[in-house]
Amino acid sequence: MIRIAIEKRTGPPTSFELKVDTSFRLNAVTRISGPSGVGKTTLLKMIAGFIHPDRGTIRSGDEVWFDGDKKYFKKVQERHVGFVFQNYALFPNMTVEQHLRYGTDDQRYVDELLQLGEIEALRNRYPKALSGGQQQRLAILRALATKPRLLLMDEPFTALDSALKTRLIHRLSALFSSQQTTVILVSHQDTELDDKSDVFHLNGVEETG
Repeated sequence: MIRIAIEKRTGPPTSFELKVDTSFRLNAVTRISGPSGVGKTTLLKMIAGFIHPDRGTIRSGDEVWFDGDKKYFKKVQERHVGFVFQNYALFPNMTVEQHLRYGTDDQRYVDELLQLGEIEALRNRYPKALSGGQQQRLAILRALATKPRLLLMDEPFTALDSALKTRLIHRLSALFSSQQTTVILVSHQDTELDDKSDVFHLNGVEETG
């Protein structure tokens, strides 16, 4: 289980207090739903370690990742987490293949990921030469390159057409199963990974200003 019991107060431009007390199953997919502005992205970033909660605890299995009382904070790189950002956060000076080789030296796995994302022919292109959908697929593949134990995905399919999204989700589901990846997915689409996922509805937010 990933066990989360935290509180976080954010500042302007959107000020709110986020309170989460829940558990996510390991080796499973959980989709976080809820209206815009309730803190879904903030929650993902706290799980990854990019943002510190104000108080509470975060545990993954037997590992403590955050303990507010003890002032303990496990470093991002020690959590073995992959993160797919909404804005992709690609490296402008790296080709598609270099993005993947940044996470793995296994050329066979790099080729497998390129095929999974249907971007084999784009391996030598830089992000500026990619469409939005191609950049989004690259962001997903880069996060998978390290074979993370936990994959956090923030609106990862918004730039994809319906047919491509269906194919990609089917392949990703198989990969998650084979690698026993725990996935936490933020999405406004109820159908994304719906038949494979648990659902956590985030609504415990109190406005503070």
